[in-house]
Amino acid sequence: MSPLPYKPKPGEIPTDPGVYRFRDADGRVLYVGKAKNLRARLSNYFAPLHTLHERTRRMVTTASSVEWTVVATDVDSLQLEYMWIKEFDPPFNVKYRDDKSYPFMAITLADEAPRVIVTRNRRIKGAKYFGPYPKVWAVHDTIDQLIKVFPIRTCSDSSYKKAMATGRPCFPGQIGRCGGPCSMRVSVDEHRAIVQDFVAFMSGGDQRFARELTARMREASAAMDYEAAAVYRDQLGAIEAVLGKSALVLTEDTDADLFGIAEDELAATVQHFVVRGGRVRGVHATTIEKELDISGADLVEQVLQRTYGEAADTDIPKQVLVPSLPEDAAELEQWLRDRRGRPVSLQVARRGRKAELLATATLNAQQALNLHKTRRTSDYVARSQALTDLQEALDLHEAPLRIECYDVSHLAGTNVVASMVVFEDGLPRKDQYRSFGIPETTDDTDSIRQVLRRRLAYLDQPEADPVADPLASGEVVTERKKPRFAYRPQLLVVDGGKPQVEAAARALDEAGHTEIALCGIAKRLEEVWLPGEEYPVILPRTSEALYLLQRLRDEAHRFAITHQRKRRRRDIQTVLAEVPGLGDARIKALLRHFGSVAALREATTEQIQELPGVGPKLAASIHAHLTAR
Repeated sequence: MSPLPYKPKPGEIPTDPGVYRFRDADGRVLYVGKAKNLRARLSNYFAPLHTLHERTRRMVTTASSVEWTVVATDVDSLQLEYMWIKEFDPPFNVKYRDDKSYPFMAITLADEAPRVIVTRNRRIKGAKYFGPYPKVWAVHDTIDQLIKVFPIRTCSDSSYKKAMATGRPCFPGQIGRCGGPCSMRVSVDEHRAIVQDFVAFMSGGDQRFARELTARMREASAAMDYEAAAVYRDQLGAIEAVLGKSALVLTEDTDADLFGIAEDELAATVQHFVVRGGRVRGVHATTIEKELDISGADLVEQVLQRTYGEAADTDIPKQVLVPSLPEDAAELEQWLRDRRGRPVSLQVARRGRKAELLATATLNAQQALNLHKTRRTSDYVARSQALTDLQEALDLHEAPLRIECYDVSHLAGTNVVASMVVFEDGLPRKDQYRSFGIPETTDDTDSIRQVLRRRLAYLDQPEADPVADPLASGEVVTERKKPRFAYRPQLLVVDGGKPQVEAAARALDEAGHTEIALCGIAKRLEEVWLPGEEYPVILPRTSEALYLLQRLRDEAHRFAITHQRKRRRRDIQTVLAEVPGLGDARIKALLRHFGSVAALREATTEQIQELPGVGPKLAASIHAHLTAR
């Protein structure tokens, strides 16, 4: 039974679709969620506390009441959930933080004479937006090229009004930088037509304009009007310069939004690729901080809600591609259709160019996530805060200026290796990373114990004797040889939970170095375990200390995997090198052809013989050698 005093009685919660809110004692909304079946969904929150995810447990124990609103359809629940999240900004719902404010190209269509501007304001009434662009200079460069083909207004509103009142061209018009009515070259109606062509080009009609300019250039050249042909040539070059910055990745009629998502237990990053007319017209990056254990398809749903919740109908494409479909994909698709006013398909790209582009977006999202975590641990203020938080959370006598983290890696129990990564002052010291080979071990706990005993043994070694280095001048300089392990750590971190920590604690006791602090970080719930403690330490989601421990754990894992793979490749080549007549070149050719020793071991003599340079005798030797092992 759940000990929560506000748990509704059985039968009180309806089975209809609806939206629910958890509130604290002060009435603040902590979390907003929706459900197709309110009773089934809310019952998950009132399960025994020890069965809940730590962050979910924190939310339900912080709350003092829960309320719900029944709606007619699942689509209505989707809309109501979005409205309440926007209104109440609940702390336990996911938090979105744009990596930056992106510049857009805007055409002020509501003006008498629309102009093109660079802006970060997406609330200009009647404006048509294109982008976002990664840099401001990229927008300016695109505009500089396009006004050669579509000479529209670029001057300010004050310059426009002054020029129209006095009958004198605006200054940008005088130097050929403005093609509006204020330049006194075109009328308002003629300028409006040019603006429409500009918008059509940016909306995906680029190939049509390129074909038309090419035809005009050829006609002018055939008529020996070379001056006009040169103008068309320059305009065509400007169009090609713009198109060259946005490669055609899909068919010309493709209008789609692609979302690449990368996540870990605490954060996620989203890369939003805007494809119009088959070209990537904009890229938008967002970082999401998660409080509850939301992931996968549920995260996709909330990303789409935020992206299109306040978007104009023209900003919603006919196709949305995501890594995975949420449970209520049909309702989400209907919601997008209602907002756009036209059909919208929500799909997962599984093959072809769309799948390749989605994979690119996902790769960019993963890199952005790594960068996000790295920045948090490399910032000086954040590093200082992380070390201070870590000292308080682990009850240390001093801030751990040198931290060593250990991880064990193996492949099905073979090629067992361990890694040691070093952070000093919150930054990695890659010159002091170490790797260990473990020839005989029973499990991860035994491996951890062995590695720490070997590392701690260096602390008991006497300091190296000074080394005299005579100089050419005859002067003798005495310096101490740098030890293999430079400094004593203040904190040891192991990748794992309670069993791994207890094994590391035994190694410290046996080595007689109980003055060194120890902890472990378990990946499943990001729990921090201390030796001898029955329950883990739960660091806050926003804690800089937790990000530092995650960075240590991930770096140790990466370094261990890298070393383990090197060992495996070397062992594989060693096995094959034992075959008489098989040299390095043929070993590499065999591995390249079959992909692995396992595949080579399963191959027949005839299949091995298909490789150039491998005859029947050598193929039989290779087959016999591998099958005998």
